[in-house]
Amino acid sequence: MEHVTRTNTILYCNRWSETVAFYASVLGLPITFENDWFVEFRIGDNAFVSVADGSRSSVRPGDGAGLTLSWEVSDLEAAHASLAASGATPQPIAKRFGANVFDVFDPTGNRIEFWSSARPSTVE
Repeated sequence: MEHVTRTNTILYCNRWSETVAFYASVLGLPITFENDWFVEFRIGDNAFVSVADGSRSSVRPGDGAGLTLSWEVSDLEAAHASLAASGATPQPIAKRFGANVFDVFDPTGNRIEFWSSARPSTVE
């Protein structure tokens, strides 16, 4: 396989306007492309997530079924606090698969998992 130089996950949504607003306003992701039914957001140097209006595409919306966006962040507690202050409802921080993690759901029902490596505990 050829080396992948860019990745873009496309979410086909029934609640397009609300989902676009969530990624722009609540998550604060910068828009790199938009038209009247498709908006692309930057989540990293070469990583993007796009929101497409399911009523205007040939791909049917999954309404969150079978999909998790998993994003590692450097400061999980700050991400949690920022999302809560922005109007999202992040779940409590927990441990999962050896990492600290919390989930939040976009208006379409897609799960976004925020995580950071669990720090080893120190025993005094």
